Amino acid sequence: MSMDSSAQQEDDLLNNEILDLDAFNQLLSMDDENDEEYEFSRDIVYNYFEQAITTFADMDKALKAKDLRKLSSLGHFLKGSSATIGVKKVQECCRHIQCLGKLQGADGIGSVDEKTALELIEEELKSGKLEYKKAEEFLRFFYESDPADGDEEE
Repeated sequence: MSMDSSAQQEDDLLNNEILDLDAFNQLLSMDDENDEEYEFSRDIVYNYFEQAITTFADMDKALKAKDLRKLSSLGHFLKGSSATIGVKKVQECCRHIQCLGKLQGADGIGSVDEKTALELIEEELKSGKLEYKKAEEFLRFFYESDPADGDEEE
């Protein structure tokens, strides 16, 4: 039983720190039940990696150009992609960028001036990239692990 509670603690930590496990499990449920390599969901996740890298680069350019409208749009785009995978901290940072790009507070309440919005977006972008790296590392490990290595004989 301690293994079960330990696994539950790991799931809770993972759920709190990196992934929304409900969203990720929903994605996994789309895989063919006989596909031990999770080919369908892996393709979606690996496409997300490409989208995230490109979008972060575009955000850097928009930030340098002080293009708040573009930042808001990019934040909206990556927020949705992150939600699909369950990468919740990137999703949250992107939601903040989306709101700040509209000169709203990071939580969508109130308003901020352009200078403040750009400063806060820069912080959110740094945070989003760090959180993305954590999620990417975990997800690559998940998909590159050999499912046959599992210890089913207990």
